[in-house]
Amino acid sequence: MSAAVTLCFLLREGEAGREVLLGLKKTGFGRGKIVGLGGHVEPGETDAEAACREVYEESGVLVREEDLRDAGLVVFDFPARPEWNMSTRLFVAAQWIGEPAETAEILPEWFGTASLPVERMWQDAAHWLPLALDGNTLQLTVVMNDDNESVREVLDYTSR
Repeated sequence: MSAAVTLCFLLREGEAGREVLLGLKKTGFGRGKIVGLGGHVEPGETDAEAACREVYEESGVLVREEDLRDAGLVVFDFPARPEWNMSTRLFVAAQWIGEPAETAEILPEWFGTASLPVERMWQDAAHWLPLALDGNTLQLTVVMNDDNESVREVLDYTSR
């Protein structure tokens, strides 16, 4: 069984063009990597409710459910660590209230969408994050190699 997870990417127009809010993970799964804001869906929550809650907990920014755009679903398959398998609902938002601030879990930072820090992220991000930020609604399965870091294959079920 895979865990239900959400990720939410805040977008804004910066001085050098479009930017996305990501963060340096300070604790837990993915520690030391640049990640999207998000986490597990709690019992009784919808994916959208979880995304809003997680963005607030990790950055202090308030996102309303009606401001979320569903960017699809990415299923992560870790054959060597099946307990890490997760089904991840992606959201993008261009409206929110507040300014991102560091929390115990995340050090938020804005990055240009044309120059994402993929070398500092989970390797799979290069395969799907630019597509999600460009307005696509994804339906992917990412199969990881036995090292649990590199990508074995990406199965794309997205209809374009």
